Amino acid sequence: MGDNGFTRLNGVKHIVWDWNGTLLDDNHANMAALNRVCAEFGREPVELDFWRTFFRRPLLSCYEELLGRRLTEQEWAVLNRLYDESYTAMLPSCGLAEGVPDILLDWHSLGGSQSLLSMAAHDQLVGLVSERALGAHFARVDGRRFDTPDGSKARHLAAHLDELDIDPATVALVGDIDDDGRAAAEAGAQAVLVASGMMSRERLEATGHPVVDTPSQAVA
Repeated sequence: MGDNGFTRLNGVKHIVWDWNGTLLDDNHANMAALNRVCAEFGREPVELDFWRTFFRRPLLSCYEELLGRRLTEQEWAVLNRLYDESYTAMLPSCGLAEGVPDILLDWHSLGGSQSLLSMAAHDQLVGLVSERALGAHFARVDGRRFDTPDGSKARHLAAHLDELDIDPATVALVGDIDDDGRAAAEAGAQAVLVASGMMSRERLEATGHPVVDTPSQAVA
C-alpha cells in the first residue's frame, strides 16, 4: 500500500471524528474506570499497554474473557455502572488531544465539513462537546442513540451519514480502534486510524487502513 495507504484517501470532503481516544485524551480515565471494575470483580489491575492489545468489541465478551467467567445481566449492569461512575469522576482531568481545536479550524479552512460520532452516551457527549466550546465546528454531533447486539459503530455511522445526507464515498472516519475502520468500510467510507487511544498501532495497522500517531497527522 503506497504512502501508508494515503494514496487511497482522495475525494474526501467530510471528516467524521471519533471522540474518546481521538479528539479527547481520556486514556487515563478509561484505565482508572477499568481498574475499579477489576478491583470489584477480584481481578488484578491491568496496564494500558496490555489493554491496548486486549480491548475489543463486543464489550461483554471482552470483559468476560478479562475476568475469566461469564457475567449475569445483573453483574453486567453493575460493571457498567461502576465503570461509568469512575470515568465520569475523571472527566474534568481529560484534556483535548494535541492540536485540537486547531485541526478542526484547519479542515474548515481547506473547505471541508466535519461531524462527531461517538459510542459514548448521546446526552453526555453533547454536554462534553458544549463544555469544551467545540459544537460550532461540527455539522452534527451524535453519541450512542440505540443499542446493537455486537456494539459496533457500523449502524450508528450509517444513520449518522444518512441524517447528514452525505455520500459515504466522500467521507473519512477518524478513530482509534479497529471497529472504526470496520464501520467505515461497511458504510462505504474511508478511514484513518489514530494510534493514541485504546488499541495498539500493530492492531490498527492489521486492518489495512492508514494509521497515524495524532489527529493532526490525520488532517495533514
